[in-house]
Amino acid sequence: MAEPSVSAGPVSALRADLAAADFTTDAIGELLGAVATLALHRDQPTAAVRATGGGGVLATLVRLFCLGRPIAPAEVQDALPTCGVGGLQDLRLITEQRDGLLRSTCDLRPYGDEGHSWWVASDLSQVVTGTILPPDHVLGIGGASTTLASWTPRRPVERALDVGTGCGVQSLHLLTHAASVVATDVSDRALAYTRFNAALNGVDLDLRAGSMVEPVRGERFDLVVSNPPFVITPRTAEMPQYEYRDGGMTGDALVRSLIEGLPEVLAPGGIAQLLANWEVPRGQDWREVVTGWVAGTGLDAWVVQRDVQDPAQYAELWSGDGGHTSGHPSYDAMYDAWLDDFAARDVEQIGFGVITLQRPLTARTPFVDLVEAHGAVGDAMGAVVDAGLRARTALAEGGNAYLLENRWRTAADVTEERHGLPGAEDPNVILLRQGGGLRRAIPMDTALAAFVSVCDGELPAGAAIDAIADLLEQDPAELRAALLPRLHELVADGLLV
Repeated sequence: MAEPSVSAGPVSALRADLAAADFTTDAIGELLGAVATLALHRDQPTAAVRATGGGGVLATLVRLFCLGRPIAPAEVQDALPTCGVGGLQDLRLITEQRDGLLRSTCDLRPYGDEGHSWWVASDLSQVVTGTILPPDHVLGIGGASTTLASWTPRRPVERALDVGTGCGVQSLHLLTHAASVVATDVSDRALAYTRFNAALNGVDLDLRAGSMVEPVRGERFDLVVSNPPFVITPRTAEMPQYEYRDGGMTGDALVRSLIEGLPEVLAPGGIAQLLANWEVPRGQDWREVVTGWVAGTGLDAWVVQRDVQDPAQYAELWSGDGGHTSGHPSYDAMYDAWLDDFAARDVEQIGFGVITLQRPLTARTPFVDLVEAHGAVGDAMGAVVDAGLRARTALAEGGNAYLLENRWRTAADVTEERHGLPGAEDPNVILLRQGGGLRRAIPMDTALAAFVSVCDGELPAGAAIDAIADLLEQDPAELRAALLPRLHELVADGLLV
């Protein structure tokens, strides 16, 4: 299937027609209703087809571009009167069937965040085509892309880089707070989609063909984002190599090589935000693996492991990708290939997580903070990452003096929980719980609970610890030594501000 073409006149006309039709996520959600919308998110289109059966401009556009249904030319013309059928043909967005009905050649749907809205085109999904996806398939908006977008800090920056842009989703977000954006991809087809999406949304992007950071060597960026092809894929003949997920390297080498290349493109103080999988060999901890990735880069690293799978779970997830179904010979062969591949490297677990890197502004030892957060996290994680980076940077630069001299207070979303046996005078468990962010639950002993209880912004931490030591009849120096690592943790994750 040919990718969209960019032609100034028809693109402008299509943009005007989509806006006039209120082709937005809110309007489509209202048209479909909650049940059909949720079903469509699960790749089940039947309820949405039923909900759009009553006709109308918006229903026609949803059926054409989101559901891949054949539409009569007159209905398409009525729905897009400025662009028209001819304009869609010029843009290579429709094809005519033998029966004269028109079908979309791509998926085109609204997308947005709290303050912005766009239209994003990508290749038709397997649900629409009913066939196994081709290797050069350009993926649309999915869980990984929305996760990366939600975790990316949105500081205003001069230059931003989107590595492995795909259909350009991250670039659209970057343009809301970056003066200029460069997007790279090894796939010419993906770059064609990004070029079209930029034109459709009336924005400018600098597109570069090439692998990872190769097209921008010698340049510096304030923010780098990447949803790289991080899926660990066996390099065997029976295994389809999808460009959107497979980087052509063995194991997790692609993400490791991307991290190794980031120091030369990050400006001082620059941030990189990416998603990754990593292999954990038998007998090792995931932290050992990821620490090895960042060692020697000179970059700060804050990594949050969000999920863990064993080799069989991983094989089941990705063998079914692209339209392959359980029970089919191709599925079984791929399942075997994944198990053989992991066994060859004695891989016991595969981790998934969010990696945040930063090039320090000052000559100091980079910090490395590796944590796990497998449950639900708060909204607006980009703001949480931004605040967490600032806190960790201040801690790295100021050390214990920064902790002891400042006057801390508990964040607004922090609560304390006390659990004890019925009738017991004292609790046997005290938890400090964070309502947003990583939603940390921190066990506290008596001394830490006492310290947190006086964190109201009045006393410097050093003075508060000394007062608690006197109350508990402990040596102040010993109590400081015991509490400082805990205080560091609470400040880094935003429970104390």
